[in-house]
Amino acid sequence: MTSFIDFNKLIELLRYQPGDPLVFSTALFLALFTFFMILYTAFVKNNAFRIGLIIFFSIYFYYKSAGYYASILIVSAAINFYFGKWISATENFSYKRLILIVSLIVNLGLLSYFKYTNFVIEIINGIGDGNIEPLDIFLPIGISFYTFKALTYVFDIYYDTLKPTDSFRDFALYLFFFPNLLAGPIDRAADFLPQINKEPFITKKELGLAVLLISTGLIKKVVIADYISLNFVDRIFDFPLRYTGVENLLAIYGYTLQIYCDFSGYSDMAIGVALLMGFRLMENFNYPFKATSIADFWRRWHISLSRWLLDYLFRPLQMKYRNLRVFGNMIGIFVTFLLCGLWHGAGWNFILWGALHGFMMSFSLLIQKPRAGLYKMLRIENTKFLRFFQTLITFHLIALTFAVFRSYDLRTVFDMLSQITEFFHAEVFVQFIEKMPLITGLMALGFLFHFLPSKLYDYSVTLVSRLPLAGKILLLTAAIWLAAQFKSADIQPFIYFQF
Repeated sequence: MTSFIDFNKLIELLRYQPGDPLVFSTALFLALFTFFMILYTAFVKNNAFRIGLIIFFSIYFYYKSAGYYASILIVSAAINFYFGKWISATENFSYKRLILIVSLIVNLGLLSYFKYTNFVIEIINGIGDGNIEPLDIFLPIGISFYTFKALTYVFDIYYDTLKPTDSFRDFALYLFFFPNLLAGPIDRAADFLPQINKEPFITKKELGLAVLLISTGLIKKVVIADYISLNFVDRIFDFPLRYTGVENLLAIYGYTLQIYCDFSGYSDMAIGVALLMGFRLMENFNYPFKATSIADFWRRWHISLSRWLLDYLFRPLQMKYRNLRVFGNMIGIFVTFLLCGLWHGAGWNFILWGALHGFMMSFSLLIQKPRAGLYKMLRIENTKFLRFFQTLITFHLIALTFAVFRSYDLRTVFDMLSQITEFFHAEVFVQFIEKMPLITGLMALGFLFHFLPSKLYDYSVTLVSRLPLAGKILLLTAAIWLAAQFKSADIQPFIYFQF
């Protein structure tokens, strides 16, 4: 009797494949998640089975993305669970601080080893003309995110804003939770832990929101980000001098849109998937390109990381330098963003990107009063006119820093800027639209939806929530079908997975 299932191929499919993480936009994830949700729904009232199922699926999800490096995640859960218990158990402040320092050394030491060892070797070789061979180190996917999640738990117990959980199972679920394990949002334990043992409940509106988030996230990632990356942005960034200033400028706009759609698309899907299971994760993006200043941008972009840096890095620095008043804040801001850049990657482009944001934020703080006085004198404060120009200028500053972020060397950025200023050729814009109508259309659509009033999105949520279940399934199926039409044979991993 011939078997309809090739078990060897099935096992191979389910095993860890280096360089091929289990991402939300793959058919394999959709199939596994469907099977998971059938079991989850069937046993939703059995708390022990439900939580055990999520933990099991989360560990498998991470194994499929990182192989046996999944053991690091389990070790991280074990040590941070006990760091939290030890800090809470003592009234001695010096002992609390000592445990916190040990926790920081262990967590950041692990992160630094995997992420920065070869970068440090590169610097040493560069300074001393040395010849140290780089180490064969594999960067475990998502390690920056779950390290920060674990530190959130330890910090909050140290600051006495959170009582440690007595259940290692609950803490493990907080750290392992697969929707936000690889690329955030970096949820707070104080928000997540109380949700674990409550019977999952999702309102009709939340179900509509979850379906819309997963659908739009899929379209943002696959239809917009991946397509414009493979078919336009990458080509220009690889060889900027082969193209005119128009194409270079559009590539910078394109990458700015790509990184937003890629990362916010992942966050949308993560929040939507978690919501289907009855868990509410924090918002991670709020129309960042509508920002009227760099500070406003960071209140809207990667919100969970911004709040983490604000609470656990900037505020302690602000306290340390409080005697220096404004200059103390400027030092705190600059150091915070410098480390924010380093967190994003072991490369000078990331450090420079962070330094640019730190400089712009600090400079903006320094000229805050004279700037407000100028707006008042010109009688443009709180006007739509001023907001328009603030948004326009902020967007272009952000886009320029993303060009630095995307480029592996400054030569590429200078080449792109020289083409824009010295070889612009405005007439190429019409030819670009004629030759690349799909790229033009997707970029226009991406920015258009971003700048539409947020009320329209709220209205869409209401509309989807009113659909019958069959209508919601049909909408999700249509989004999957559309994504499949655009999907490249070479699947593009999420940009933020590298961090």
